[in-house]
Amino acid sequence: MEQFSFIACMPDRPGALHRVAEIITRQEGNINRIQYDRRIDKHTVFFEVTAASQAYEKIRKELEEIGYFQTFLQPVAFLKFHVYLPNRPGALFDFLNSITSSTANITFLDFDDRGQHPERLVVGLNIENTDMIDALLNHLKSEYRLDILEYDITGEKLDDTVFYLRLAQKLRSFIGSAEDAFLMRFLHDINHIAQELSNLRKDPIEVFESILKVGDCLKRTSGENFYADVQRVRIKNDIELFCFQLPCGGNIYFFDTPSERVMIDTGYGIYYQDVLNMLQHYGLGDLSRLKRIYITHADADHCGAAGCFPVPSYLNRETFLITRETSRAYGSSNQGCILEEVYTKIINLFSRFTPPSNVVLFPEISLSGKKIERRGTFPVIARFQVGDLNFEALAGLGGHMHGEIFYLCPEEGLVFPEDAVINFKSLSPDRTEYNVLADYLMTSVNVDSKLAREERNALLSLISEIDGELAEKGKKCLICCGHGSISVLESGKLVEYANSERYTAGQRGTSLSQKV
Repeated sequence: MEQFSFIACMPDRPGALHRVAEIITRQEGNINRIQYDRRIDKHTVFFEVTAASQAYEKIRKELEEIGYFQTFLQPVAFLKFHVYLPNRPGALFDFLNSITSSTANITFLDFDDRGQHPERLVVGLNIENTDMIDALLNHLKSEYRLDILEYDITGEKLDDTVFYLRLAQKLRSFIGSAEDAFLMRFLHDINHIAQELSNLRKDPIEVFESILKVGDCLKRTSGENFYADVQRVRIKNDIELFCFQLPCGGNIYFFDTPSERVMIDTGYGIYYQDVLNMLQHYGLGDLSRLKRIYITHADADHCGAAGCFPVPSYLNRETFLITRETSRAYGSSNQGCILEEVYTKIINLFSRFTPPSNVVLFPEISLSGKKIERRGTFPVIARFQVGDLNFEALAGLGGHMHGEIFYLCPEEGLVFPEDAVINFKSLSPDRTEYNVLADYLMTSVNVDSKLAREERNALLSLISEIDGELAEKGKKCLICCGHGSISVLESGKLVEYANSERYTAGQRGTSLSQKV
């Protein structure tokens, strides 16, 4: 027995769904998942079926014979026009004959002989065979006067009777010329997340719109519209730390030292070329001086460009495994969550996920045997240097993501807590709006919310301890958050540190504000 998924496109009439179920049952198939919502699309039903391979072939063949089995997603065009009909009996009938012969579907007609334009008919058409459009228009122009009002092949103007076709055409703008088989599998995944969230009383149309917003934000903020907010912090006379807040997703941290350059996290893959241009602008574009990348965790916005850079990425085995899995919840108590799995597929696809390929793994922790060295709550799994700065790699508890690592330089007071500690007040409104999308689609960005709270409290306690050790030097621990500004802890609250400037693609960085 194997599991198969397919999309049925059925007529809107009584008994159609029952007919599909009868065919599946007769071939001894078992329906594992079905999703149909007439409010979204009255013709489209999603099925997951367990059956023997030969039985499924018979199911597929029978559904194809009655025209229910959908094997491709033909782009659909929308055409709206005025047509001026002669004032005689049968004029509308003759016009409709022309439309029917073109296989176009009428979405609306508007005519009233007592209205402001008694001779004019407004027509809207969905046309699946776009090759027929020119022939149809040429034929109509030879018989009638026409005014073309709208012509759209992007899916924006299609009505909700073909909702999933419209959605598919919008998705193509984010994922390129994917084959229909791939796109249909992707629609299955998206439909599954909508089904799960509908059960949590979320509007399925809002779910679909949120998914499209993720793709649109990434596409819209790359290339000519790319920007970043940049903090520059002098750690020592000869060492400078750059914090690059990208438009969407996590931060990139870049150390510039006399002997080498080192990155912590990479941002999304879709921003790779934009990041290279930005590094060039700040005099950091010589990648021969970039020696290593340290990854905090496996989310696409933190390691999704690692495979683009020609240097090794340092991470632990759990993070490496997650980058090869289909769910960001892999290894956590929430591992089977369909929301986590489908969101991972969506964001990896939209963001051009290119995980690290040149990998150096940190040592694994053994909980038995010799005593484990700890920094506060967190095991110390490795030590390394960036220039002459001494760092510790600390194993997280797995609240935000299994396998996460925090990086700490105790003597200089630098901590990189990834998404376990974020100064949310420092996020710009557009970044906040984008981050909320992930929270909405997964219900939480943390794979274990209870552990995430414990983790944050333990990190804040460690930061307070380091602040106490640095007090006699007149320094404070710099919290290099996974999102938002580098911050410091003041009376238990995160406060932005250092000045920030805006980098815009093709322009020089301009100072925005002094945030000390």
